[in-house]
Amino acid sequence: MSATLLLVVFTVLLGLAVGSFLNVVVWRIPRGEKISSPPSACPKCEHSIRWHDNIPVFGWLLLRGKCRDCGEPIAARYPLVEAVTAVAFGVIAAVIGADTTLVWALPAFLYLAAVSIALTLIDLDTQTLPNAVVLPSIVVGAALLALASAGTGNWGALVGALAGGAALFAFYLIVALISPRGMGMGDVKLAPVLGLYLGWLGWGVLAVGAFAAFLFGGLFAVVLLLIKRARRRTAIPFGPWMIAGAWLGIAFGAQIWNGYMVASGLS
Repeated sequence: MSATLLLVVFTVLLGLAVGSFLNVVVWRIPRGEKISSPPSACPKCEHSIRWHDNIPVFGWLLLRGKCRDCGEPIAARYPLVEAVTAVAFGVIAAVIGADTTLVWALPAFLYLAAVSIALTLIDLDTQTLPNAVVLPSIVVGAALLALASAGTGNWGALVGALAGGAALFAFYLIVALISPRGMGMGDVKLAPVLGLYLGWLGWGVLAVGAFAAFLFGGLFAVVLLLIKRARRRTAIPFGPWMIAGAWLGIAFGAQIWNGYMVASGLS
């Protein structure tokens, strides 16, 4: 078995465990509850979930989606979050593992994937981006990208990350001050987290990721208006589109930016 395949298998298993933890984060953080205690329990009968029933994905399948004690249905969202996290971790490991120069960046991007999933679900559920998740992510993201730069010897990337985080924060802050109804402060606080990662990969990637967020969000709003599921003043969570735009930039930003530069005659 190749080293890359071993890495992917390990990160998939890690993703399953992290996905289970994210379910706790998504449920408890918006409610102001501790994530460390009490142990997970059925919200209907309040019986603690047995360890063998709490195995990511497989526990839900073995229980056929129902509580062992009271038979109350367990939402399919729980195993879905676990599976999506595992797949996301595996894909990131496969891509980064294929490039030995980027292996040091793996912890940073796995962390971003976990935070992205948690914040997307929380924002869709509550239209908030909790400080308890966002603010520590700025510090942890910067630290992990510093580790990546130390491992690769590319300190210029770290400078780009810090500059990118500051630039995207300043941009979103200006937008929020100009249009407070259209941009929440949670989005402003999320901006430096995404800017760190986009900036670490380059200014072109940052530009693509930042633009894509508004493109995705705008298109989604237009669709909702056309199908009459929203009005012009309807509040729409923007955090998920910021995250989607950032990941587009991470995955394809360099190619898109280079293509744009060539097509515009600037390169």
